[in-house]
Amino acid sequence: MKLNEIKDNPGARDKFKRVGRGIGSGKGKTAGRGVKGQKARTGVRLNGFEGGQLPIYRRLPKRGFVNPFRKEYAPLNLGALDKAIEEGKLPAGQPIDEAALKAAGLVRSSNKLAGVRLLGKGEIKRAVTITVAGASASAIAAIEAAGGSVTVTAPKAEPEAAAEA
Repeated sequence: MKLNEIKDNPGARDKFKRVGRGIGSGKGKTAGRGVKGQKARTGVRLNGFEGGQLPIYRRLPKRGFVNPFRKEYAPLNLGALDKAIEEGKLPAGQPIDEAALKAAGLVRSSNKLAGVRLLGKGEIKRAVTITVAGASASAIAAIEAAGGSVTVTAPKAEPEAAAEA
C-alpha cells in the first residue's frame, strides 16, 4: 500500500452542502437563513434579548442557595469495586487507595473533586482494605461484614482554598 492509495471507508465522510450557489442548488439566494435582519447576518447576539424589555431571567426571583464551599466526591459503589477485583484491575490482597482506583479507571480524576466516596450499592464478597475520603455507613458495614476494613481520610482541600490560605 502506498500513501497515494489510502482513502476513507465508503460513507465515512458526508459531502459538504455548498450554500449560496444559485437557486438550482436548493440552498441558493438566502443560503437557508431566511430573509434580512440580524439573524440573517453573521455574529448574531440575540440569545435572551427581548428588545430592550427587562429579560425574563432578570424579572423572575432567584430561589435557593448554592454553597460555594461544597465538596464534590467521585462515587464508587461496592459492586463496581468487587467486579474490578474479580477482573484483576485491582490487587485482591493488598491495600487499595484512591490512586489505585484512578489507575484502574473506576473513578474519574479531577482537581475539583475532594476525593472518592464509597457507596453501599451492590455487594462485596472478599475482604479488602481500602482508604477513601468518604464512605457511607452501609458501605462500611458491608466491607467489615466481609472481613475487610475501611479507612476514611480527610478530604483534600479545594485548589482555590489552598491557594488563599
